[in-house]
Amino acid sequence: MADYILGIESSCDDTSAAVIRDGYLLSNVIASQQVHKDFGGVVPELASRAHEQNIVPVVSTALERAGIKPSDLTAIAFTRGPGLLGSLLVGTSFAKALGIALNIPIVMVNHLQGHILAGFVRQEGKENRQPQFPYLCLLVSGGNSQIVKVNSPLDFEILGQTIDDAVGEAFDKCSKMMGLGYPGGPVIDRLAKEGNPDRFEFSKPQIPGLDYSFSGVKTSLLYFVRDEMAKDPSFLENNKEDICASFQKTLIDILMSKLIKAARMTGIKDIAIGGGVAANSALRARIEAEGRKRGWNTFLPELKFTTDNAAMIALAGWFRYQAGERTPFDVAPVSRMADYLM
Repeated sequence: MADYILGIESSCDDTSAAVIRDGYLLSNVIASQQVHKDFGGVVPELASRAHEQNIVPVVSTALERAGIKPSDLTAIAFTRGPGLLGSLLVGTSFAKALGIALNIPIVMVNHLQGHILAGFVRQEGKENRQPQFPYLCLLVSGGNSQIVKVNSPLDFEILGQTIDDAVGEAFDKCSKMMGLGYPGGPVIDRLAKEGNPDRFEFSKPQIPGLDYSFSGVKTSLLYFVRDEMAKDPSFLENNKEDICASFQKTLIDILMSKLIKAARMTGIKDIAIGGGVAANSALRARIEAEGRKRGWNTFLPELKFTTDNAAMIALAGWFRYQAGERTPFDVAPVSRMADYLM
């Protein structure tokens, strides 16, 4: 008998619901919140209120597109964390209430693991290439930058991570500093395509091991723009494409240097990426180029699976359900999960 897993994702400002049947995606619905652009970042209280408005119609639409009724569900997977506590509370509370009403189990999922396993979401009529265990995943987003050795769908080992800011945060903050808008990653990626990535140089931190640091890169850009604009107030406007291209290249160089080192240390050839920054076109091209050069098997998620989405949560929950995991109904969401399930 088929297992139908409803996934619910509400960690930040996207309300999403998806249905997985035995690992195959039947539906994936996302309601995004545009109001945060006016503030240059996500406002937690506004996000949680929007989740309250969106959760019922989003789940209903996901079930309808999957062609099933609530009574057909086998279990409900939901994001417990990490994320914004108010947003997580909406998704967690809804999952628990629906689970109790339908008398079916719930399964909590680490949001980061969802991103790592996004490449395992299977779709009818597609090639569905998947890495072989163990593989390395470069997890890059607004809140996290990690190199993870994935031994199985339930076994994750962090080999390196940022000691300060995440790479996505660096994109967003520097975009805001230059007045380019929010979210910064897509804006910088777009402008960088028109610029010269070798025009300017920014500092690259020397961090031992496989850990990352991005705070110094941000400071380097800040001081560079400040000093140049003191000499020429139109410098930023006249050179923003080259600045974005050079800044983006610096960040990617930092990411790739540690990923290459991790692959060399472990001898692993299957390399994947996940998280919001995995949508960056230059990063995707660089990983594919390094893969051809180094004999890697590279796995890039579809762009729709790089953003926060419930398909990855349903899939991660399905793996855990198959392994016999069940979550008690008195569980509470947590905003930070550095040591949880990793």
